[in-house]
Amino acid sequence: MEDFFSRVEHRKHAWPPGRKDLHWLIIPDPDIARDQLYAPYRTLAEEPGLCPVQPQWMHLTVLHAGPQESATGAEVDQLVAEVTQRAADIAPFQLTLSRPDIGNVAIESKGHPGAPHRALWEMTWQAQQAVVGDRWPLIPKAAYPHLSHAYAGGEAHLADRTRLKVLLSDVPAGEVTVPVTTLTLVAEWHDRREIMWDVLAEVPLTGRRS
Repeated sequence: MEDFFSRVEHRKHAWPPGRKDLHWLIIPDPDIARDQLYAPYRTLAEEPGLCPVQPQWMHLTVLHAGPQESATGAEVDQLVAEVTQRAADIAPFQLTLSRPDIGNVAIESKGHPGAPHRALWEMTWQAQQAVVGDRWPLIPKAAYPHLSHAYAGGEAHLADRTRLKVLLSDVPAGEVTVPVTTLTLVAEWHDRREIMWDVLAEVPLTGRRS
């Protein structure tokens, strides 16, 4: 496998360790995260070369905005207001997360349906442009719902993908349904082993249109 954290540090729009970037996230209910997304895969996620995601840090990214330090407090408040106004037209929905796949940089569960997740991605991007224009790039450039159970870290070469697939085949857990009722704005950072955040705002989805 390849080091996920090295990849985000060295991409075109780099995200260095310790820097707090604004992100819009879907954060699963704590009980679902602990009991259905973390516990069944704990042994798998703790294999050599991997950095397991603890239940409190499990998330689905909607939009990676920009460095917190590059936005004023007034701009963050305006961004929240813009998203809140738009979220009033979007109804809560449910995402179904599949059993994980062993990817190149992470163990990851894909979600469906993708359309309501993309609607949130498009909406937050439009709100961001309304506030800061083109100051921050569009990340990701194409969105699909997914949740990571573990990232490949600095010793990614120790992660044996074949062994991980064998171990995964013995896990009896199935699909997991995640209700999506809220968008959360966070200041998110990583330390080359874990992604963490401070919650800045929570925006409810209150519309009838999904």
